[in-house]
Amino acid sequence: MTGRVLLAVLLGGIAAGLIMGVIQHVRLTPLILAAETYEFAGGHSHGAASATEAPADASDAPAEEWAPADGIERSFYTTVSTMLTGAGLAIALAGLSFVAGIPLTARNGAIWGLCGFLAASLAPAAGLPPELPGMPAAELGTRQSWWLFTIVATGLGLYLIACRRAPWSLAIAVLLIALPHAVGAPLPTSRETAVPAGLAAQFTANSLAAGAIFWSLIGLFTGLALDRHGKGVTAT
Repeated sequence: MTGRVLLAVLLGGIAAGLIMGVIQHVRLTPLILAAETYEFAGGHSHGAASATEAPADASDAPAEEWAPADGIERSFYTTVSTMLTGAGLAIALAGLSFVAGIPLTARNGAIWGLCGFLAASLAPAAGLPPELPGMPAAELGTRQSWWLFTIVATGLGLYLIACRRAPWSLAIAVLLIALPHAVGAPLPTSRETAVPAGLAAQFTANSLAAGAIFWSLIGLFTGLALDRHGKGVTAT
């Protein structure tokens, strides 16, 4: 890709990330803040020490990790992170289009984006739904491994469905898509949580809906950029 095409794709991804940042601020951040009240509800007070407790040396206390303050600062950093993510995903879609030899255009860009949503968001969410703070979860490494496995397997399955029409390829595609779920996602040792089930369900639904919009916009904006500056990207 030329520099002009690359810049256009990056700007398209950044624009999609900006819109997603607004959606996150309106629909997701309030749910996260609500869950955090349950997460810390059972914590100990950080005020005066109990009379039965020995005074602690300040040097022994663990340093608190920096985190943006709630409100505008938190929304700003979340939106910047989402914009960078959108730029990276847009480049990834354009690169996959080039490698697969399938044009990514304004007409099919949203479909490309929805395929990315199916592989990277919806399929993993079937085993590892979006989590709120305070919800139980399995060990991070095992979750990441299963998540990557699911994305790769689902992506390959979708590629076979889109590009190969032979019965054997469709059968392999179904097996690939089903395999991660047959193996099963890593589960936490305990499911106890103070977060209400209704709040968790609302967050999952809103996260998936927002993800579908995000991916569709990435595909659409990337297709528009390639149509305008690259006339589609295909392998030669």
